[in-house]
Amino acid sequence: MQTEQVSDLLKDVAETLIVPRFGTLTSGEVQEKGPGDLVTIADREAEAAISSWLHESDPRALVVGEEGVFADARILDSLPTAAHAWVIDPVDGTRNFAKGRPDFAVMLAELQFGETVRAWIWQPMYQELFVAERSAGVTRNGVQLDPPSVRREVPLGATYLPVPGEESAAVRVVRSWGSCGIDYPKLITGEVDFLSYRSMFPWDHLPGGLMLTELGGRVATDDGAEYHAGTIGRRLMAANTPALWSQANRALFGE
Repeated sequence: MQTEQVSDLLKDVAETLIVPRFGTLTSGEVQEKGPGDLVTIADREAEAAISSWLHESDPRALVVGEEGVFADARILDSLPTAAHAWVIDPVDGTRNFAKGRPDFAVMLAELQFGETVRAWIWQPMYQELFVAERSAGVTRNGVQLDPPSVRREVPLGATYLPVPGEESAAVRVVRSWGSCGIDYPKLITGEVDFLSYRSMFPWDHLPGGLMLTELGGRVATDDGAEYHAGTIGRRLMAANTPALWSQANRALFGE
């Protein structure tokens, strides 16, 4: 399956099923799966459309979608060992999308035996497409990206939730954008130096994780376990270089 075909699929699904509902959702089209965890009709329909296309292209591949896992979490058990798998986040940043904010993305990762080999992040409201292929780097709208050259005296990071003690840490921290599909592109283009999370869902971190490591960065749990499908931990840190990862991890978590 050609990389460009997958890119076109994500763009088409966004154009037909997601963007037309941006700013037009009714109360009946937004539901709460859990406290603060929203799902919309766009999430469900987009995931179904992408899943159907992937199943049609390779019926033997495991297809893991965020909403499918919510219905049956057992599907995640097979992800780390599957010979071929796809991981879908149909609308990453659903809360932003539901509130009419443009910071959301469509994300997809392809895995072989637990290793991410290709990844896509499509930001429909910004018309930005990030694509990574293992050992081939990362492109932004078809242009090859270099590792970010920004070097701040005080590293700048973003977190979704406040980190205890961050005010006195030897790094600067701002709130993230509420979507990994926005956060990771800002990281790899140098707008921030590191990201910190508490959740480790594969649909959130596999796409951006491949992009980051292709550009020389590191994503790992706060105790140093490299992130991959099936990783479990307390906190996740992603940074543009291993040195920045260590610096930010020590500053925020003392480790």
